[in-house]
Amino acid sequence: MFVVPRWYVLSILLAALGISGAVFFIVHVRSSSGQFLEIKDTSSNRVYGKWAVDETKEFAIEFIHSVNQSPVQETFIIEGKMIRLLSVRFFSFGAGMQSDLYEGQKLSRDGDALVITGFNTSFRELNYIVGTVSDHLLYINDNVFSLRELCGRNAHITIHLK
Repeated sequence: MFVVPRWYVLSILLAALGISGAVFFIVHVRSSSGQFLEIKDTSSNRVYGKWAVDETKEFAIEFIHSVNQSPVQETFIIEGKMIRLLSVRFFSFGAGMQSDLYEGQKLSRDGDALVITGFNTSFRELNYIVGTVSDHLLYINDNVFSLRELCGRNAHITIHLK
């Protein structure tokens, strides 16, 4: 009769657990589209962060407008390999803020905020300079990240799909 050593059985069990963990990661943690939203330094390409996203996933960038000093939130959606602007939410018109609506755009109110929707603009990447006085915030996957904490003040960043 052949007896299988105990260490051999334990090795097989550990290998099976490792494989099942990898399968769980690929199926559940990684995005179904295999895409990631990545933030990197524009000049050095240093990666500051990377988040799994689905093709229909939305994210937003919020900041204090440098001229009119009110909050602005730009909401985007992933469409294939492009990032499309969905809406811009702001609280006052003024220098640097959109005041005219273009074909297909709609202006509505949400409490005290003004919201413009109906944009037909897509980007391969977004470029921002992280605030020195006030922060830029990234809203993604039900989380909020401070871009000042992540990238540093005055960082020139590129946001793109990977």
